[in-house]
Amino acid sequence: MRSRLFPKILLVLILVLLSACATESGSAPAAIESYLQALVTKNASQLVAASCAAWEASARQELRTFDAVEVSLNELACQVADQSGDTVRVACSGRITANYGNEVLEINLADRSYTAVNEAGEWRMCGYQ
Repeated sequence: MRSRLFPKILLVLILVLLSACATESGSAPAAIESYLQALVTKNASQLVAASCAAWEASARQELRTFDAVEVSLNELACQVADQSGDTVRVACSGRITANYGNEVLEINLADRSYTAVNEAGEWRMCGYQ
């Protein structure tokens, strides 16, 4: 009896772990991280997909500001700062480094408060302050 029960318990534990991973990938902090990664890799389609409808034009404009520079993302980590319904304020640490040739600009991600909204069941980046 015990030998038949063990595989079932193991299967349930695996399913629980997989569902926890799926939930995290659909989290508000993960949406902000996806947006920032798309920004520095200059992936326009991923950037727009990670943005809410109201932020898409701003995302494209922000992407254009990095057209002629080398950009990297360093030590990125994001977490929920607070939540109100379908809107989450996300705090991130790390920095974006933009190399303009003779000048290097570092953007400290902790200086911004990011907003994520849940649109159609998915978290998306929707601005920052």
